[in-house]
Amino acid sequence: MINERMQKEINEQINAELWSGYLYLSMSAWFTQNNLPGFANWMYIQYQEEFTHAMKMFRYIHERGGVVTLKPIKAVDTKWKSATAIFEQTLSHERTVTSLINSLMDTAHEIRDYATINFLNWYVDEQVEEEANAEEILEKVKMIEKDKAAMYNLDKELSTRVFVDATLNAE
Repeated sequence: MINERMQKEINEQINAELWSGYLYLSMSAWFTQNNLPGFANWMYIQYQEEFTHAMKMFRYIHERGGVVTLKPIKAVDTKWKSATAIFEQTLSHERTVTSLINSLMDTAHEIRDYATINFLNWYVDEQVEEEANAEEILEKVKMIEKDKAAMYNLDKELSTRVFVDATLNAE
């Protein structure tokens, strides 16, 4: 049986993961409206990933005999000034998510919930990748945003990203 405090905090993280997905879907819409379909694709895949992250936690709570409590998802931003602004927010947001995962890990250690520590290790590794990807694209966009040909090429590159549900291989 999952510890009540741990269950509550993971439920809060489920909401945060769903909110993240909603944010990335909004960013995807902005890129679509601004004729950057490759960037839109990249963000749409981010949306899919965040929802799978939430579902992995959803399944985990149930596997541990707990109760999932879904809460409303707060509104997200819908307007940005540029691709740079979006990726600055993306990197900042991923750093926030990392701190949330670290907080979950702190609780798991504090209550000596070794099953949850093991479960959360996947998220710790995932956040390293998430931050690195966001930072890499941000740096590229900052270098080339005023160069339409370079942005076109980066957009083409980002259009090749495909969704792979990494949570299924991690269970």
